[in-house]
Amino acid sequence: MMYGYGFGGWWMMLMPLLWTGLIALAVWAVVRLLPQNTARRDTPLEILDRRYAHGDIDEVAYANARARLTDHSRPVS
Repeated sequence: MMYGYGFGGWWMMLMPLLWTGLIALAVWAVVRLLPQNTARRDTPLEILDRRYAHGDIDEVAYANARARLTDHSRPVS
């Protein structure tokens, strides 16, 4: 008899690879199927636009704030 050779030997060597692949597939499926936290934070310009649209601030305050937010030439302190 040939213990450890032939079909049985190859199967014993491939078995760890098979289990590793199955575990990786299960982890991938769980990660893909779970709901992702895709909550997006609004940018300062979006918040400013929304406040202006709701009437929380007037046109002068909106223009000044928008100019400050989009002015990239001044250093941030």
